[in-house]
Amino acid sequence: MPQPPRPGRPSWLMPTLAAALVVLVAAGGVGAYFVYGKLSGGGPPPVASASPSSPATQPASAPSAPDVCAMLPKDQAERLVPDATVAHSAKDGDYTVNLTCNWKNERISFGEFWRNREIDVRIEQHKGEGAKTGRAMAQNSYEMDYRQGKYVETAKPSLDPDEKEYVSPIKDLPGVGDSAFAQYTWRRSGDLLWYAYGQAQARVGDMTIEVKFQAGQQRKDAQILTNDTAQAITEENAIREVSGLAGHFAKGAAAWQAQNPDVLAKAEPTAQATLTPSARPTPSPTELAAFPADCSAVTETATRLVPEPTTRARGTQAGSDNQTECRWLNRELSGGEGITKIRSALITVHRFTNRAGTVDESAAKAYYATQYGKDKTTANSSLGGIKWGKLAQVKGMGDEAYQQYVQSRSSDVSASSGTVIIRKGPVVVQVDYSGHQRPEGEATNSPKVEFMPEKEAAAGVLTLAKAYMEGQAGG
Repeated sequence: MPQPPRPGRPSWLMPTLAAALVVLVAAGGVGAYFVYGKLSGGGPPPVASASPSSPATQPASAPSAPDVCAMLPKDQAERLVPDATVAHSAKDGDYTVNLTCNWKNERISFGEFWRNREIDVRIEQHKGEGAKTGRAMAQNSYEMDYRQGKYVETAKPSLDPDEKEYVSPIKDLPGVGDSAFAQYTWRRSGDLLWYAYGQAQARVGDMTIEVKFQAGQQRKDAQILTNDTAQAITEENAIREVSGLAGHFAKGAAAWQAQNPDVLAKAEPTAQATLTPSARPTPSPTELAAFPADCSAVTETATRLVPEPTTRARGTQAGSDNQTECRWLNRELSGGEGITKIRSALITVHRFTNRAGTVDESAAKAYYATQYGKDKTTANSSLGGIKWGKLAQVKGMGDEAYQQYVQSRSSDVSASSGTVIIRKGPVVVQVDYSGHQRPEGEATNSPKVEFMPEKEAAAGVLTLAKAYMEGQAGG
């Protein structure tokens, strides 16, 4: 008897939305946007099915359902979807025992790109129906999937003028389960929707397996909510990866069946369980006994910007990023009769090394690209009490550099700042010059606070950044 019709587009599919699933402002907590496409191809006309008889039942001693997530070796899961959020479920349906696992990470930093990756697998153990065994039902289901795949190879779906779609020919996968095939889908729609994925179908005994692998990337400095610079996984890579994944899950299913021959798994109806990656501890800065030499070299320039400052130097080790921070601060400067000013100068230096302890320019480039992409996303915008100015390239300073002016009103201190971020080889330097003025006696977060003008902030931060870079060898 034919299987009941499958539901429409699976919910796992997460197309790349340009910077798409980008958190617009990490600190501001602005959410991501999700867009789903239309069904591909449409498929052949459905086959009418008669009303099924009562489904088979599991014996009281039925073994627990196999752990689908454990079928994929951890090193492969980490390679394909680093730091993934993992979700799994096991449910007993009318016609099948349904087991799923999903690995997802939509924001992976990779050099100058943000990457998105997802693996989704569904294993169904089919129940016998009348004279048909679960194995026969699984074979019937697999053959329907195969016919559907062959159909969409050549089907010409109805597309809008700004839509494009490509579905590859089926690739049979000998040696994977009892039978298996893989296929690639690429789709583009307008300015937002751009995605591609590999999909494999397999059968092992009375189980069918469906596994998908989706991947894409986009430059960190790309315009948000467009497909500018977006790239989706290629056909060759998608077929290769999804074929390997199908092999792992087919072996896992076969191993469980070998231990539990001709038995229907027991899956208690449970809500989907989600496991998120463990939070990485935030490194704590350490107070340094004395200013680093590179900061001491610019003390004269810094104290012209921040007279009679209180100074502080701190160091932090965050993986391959060895950071030092030097600050000059005066909260009680005179701004004239009845006026109090705050001025602050801050230099933060990130020095990158690899595991061997040698300098790592690629890590510095990735860090710089991440900062630039984040700041470009918020440039010329505002959120809450923060207003970001435009980005401007700074020529003749390091290998690459840019500056920005920001105004911020908070519950602690309201101030504006000029910032310059510079990359020179394996080192990234961030220089900030901040301040405000307020009527004497007013709190630092008073509505009467006046921001340091952009012209003063920009001139001050460029002066300090230039002095610092000139003090470095080859700066």
